[in-house]
Formats: sequence, C-alpha cells, structure tokens
Amino acid sequence: MAETILRIVIFGLLTGGIYALISMGLNLQYGVARVLNIAHGEFIMLGALLTYTFYTGWGINPLLSLAISGPLLFALAFVIHGTLFKSLRTRAPSQGAFEGNSLLAAFGLLFVIQSIATLIWGAHTRAYTYLNVGVEFAGTTFTANRLIAFAVAIGASAAFYSFVTSSRPGKAIRAAAQDPATAGLMGVNINQVLALGFGLGAFLAGLAGLLISMYNALTTNMGLPYTVIALIVIVLGGLGSIPGSLIGGVVIGITGEIVATRWDPGLSVVVYYGIFLLLLLLRPAGILGKR
Repeated sequence: MAETILRIVIFGLLTGGIYALISMGLNLQYGVARVLNIAHGEFIMLGALLTYTFYTGWGINPLLSLAISGPLLFALAFVIHGTLFKSLRTRAPSQGAFEGNSLLAAFGLLFVIQSIATLIWGAHTRAYTYLNVGVEFAGTTFTANRLIAFAVAIGASAAFYSFVTSSRPGKAIRAAAQDPATAGLMGVNINQVLALGFGLGAFLAGLAGLLISMYNALTTNMGLPYTVIALIVIVLGGLGSIPGSLIGGVVIGITGEIVATRWDPGLSVVVYYGIFLLLLLLRPAGILGKR
C-alpha cells in the first residue's frame, strides 16, 4: 500500500509539473491581456512538433531546441496579439464585448493553426525516442525523460515567477493586469505589455510542448485537451495566481493518477470536469484567487 501511494504521488507530481507550466501560460494571457486563448494548446502542439522536427531532421537536442522554437512562438503570439487582439480591443465598446469577441477569435485561431500544422506535418501520429531509459526509485521505475521534463518544468516555473515578481518588465505586466488605465498613466506602454504577456504565455506553452514531446506521441490535434486541463487548473488555483497554477497543476496531476490507478484512465477527464464544476459552485475564485 505504501509503495502504491508513493508511486501515485510521484507520477502525479511528474504530470502536475507539466500541467502547472501549461496553465501558467494561459493564466498570464488571460490575467494580463484578458484573452481567454482557447488556441493555447495549439502553441503546445507547435512546440512539440517543432522539437520533433529539429531532433529527427537536424539532430538538435530537444532541450536545446527551445532556443529556436521559443523565440519563434513568442514572436508569432506577439504579432497575433498586436494585430488581431489589439484591433478587437480598440473597436470593442466595452471590456466584456472585447472578451467575448476575443474568445470567438481564439476559436478561429485554433482551427487556423491546427489546419496549417496538418498541412505541414500531416494528420498521422509522430514520436521520437529521447532518454527513454529506466531510473529506479523507491521500488518503482521511471523514465529519465519524464524526470527531466518535471525538473525543467519546475525550474522554468520558478524562474518565471521570479521574473514576474522581481524584474521591471514583470512589474509592468502585473501593473497592467491589475489596472491598465492607471498603469498607462504611470508611463507603462499598455499595448506593448499586453502583447509581451501574450507572447510569454505562448513561450511557456512551447516549452511545455517540448517537454511533452520527449515522452508522448504527437498529433496536430493534441492541443485542445491540454487547453481544457489548463482552464481547470486555473480555476482550481485561482485566476492570476502563479503559485495557484503550480498548486492546481499538482492537485490535478495527483488526482488523475489516483483515478487512473484505482479505476480507469478514461475517467480522469470526467473527474477533472467534476472538480471544475464544484469549484465554480463553491469557490469560483480558486484556492489562491481573490474573492
């Protein structure tokens, strides 16, 4: 029993670390730019497939490929926000109208990115092998790529939290998220900061896709399930709370592992939705969110 519990906790942490990284990106995009980016998972998919291409086609180490895919995805998201979402914000008669229009635009963006990716990579499943060797710990064998993915995800989450809380651009991002009008009066270039937050969210999604690609099969329609999980994690941890994303990711990861071990892996999504609905009814602000 003790070994089973330990296995559930460790595997849950490994999965939860990736969920936390994914949700941080989406949390940033909505918390700062006020765009509920349903296409967030497509940037995860692009990060994963770009990593696959760089490794299998050019022999670039998956972890080092972030130096190429990260800036590409950041630039793509920065341009998308500076054109599409900035235009919607300018024309919207109210904040609520903008958020509704941006949600619809994000749905369209999802299908555009997915279709282009299918034209480039095809609809079939792809995978590669990287550090797929067993590492034994506490009587359980883990693959090295999963352990490295977890370590990188936690390290990146900590670095991102430090950036947002300590750096000058990070403080500008937080100011724009709390009160854009006042931040603008204080000299913050709101449009640039909003685009920066949106681009950083895509960068984190690309990093998550890179890590996922090291141990999972890849398809061009893999993004939407991760977006749904990210939304649930955000509601659980609290909108706008980076530590909340970490806590929510770990809770969802361990919960999914418990369901997969005790019952059936296919029931995990059902349980996630159950948690999501309960939170909306009982504590919509989340664990660390403001009421």
